[in-house]
Amino acid sequence: MVTTEEAEALWRGKKAVFFDVMPDTPKPTNLPAGTIWRDKVRKDIPGSIWLANVGYGAISEKTANYFRQGLAAAAGTDKSRAILFYCMTNCWMSWNAAKRAVEWGYSSVIWYPLGADGWEGASLPLEEKKPYAMNN
Repeated sequence: MVTTEEAEALWRGKKAVFFDVMPDTPKPTNLPAGTIWRDKVRKDIPGSIWLANVGYGAISEKTANYFRQGLAAAAGTDKSRAILFYCMTNCWMSWNAAKRAVEWGYSSVIWYPLGADGWEGASLPLEEKKPYAMNN
């Protein structure tokens, strides 16, 4: 677990790969014709990878595969490389994702419980992100 100051030092020193695990709400398929839908804007710590929906307590095999591919694509094959998980303050999804990564053999897993809103509260930069797109 790290504080905002510790997370910032890791970020500035490029000493960890940052993953946002905030859920993403896709456009409902059954919206009435003419309904306007706007995707919710997600602002992340710059350079982060947004692995949407991987922090639920239980995830499907499809979501687990998405999570594994996203981890490997961003962190490489070295499971000792430092990886940091976050979402928002009081959001346990980042803790769940961190725990899952440890179960999968990652050994340098970091949890930033204050997340993007704690980062923003410290007047640190954010950038708009879209969820990671899995290669098929």
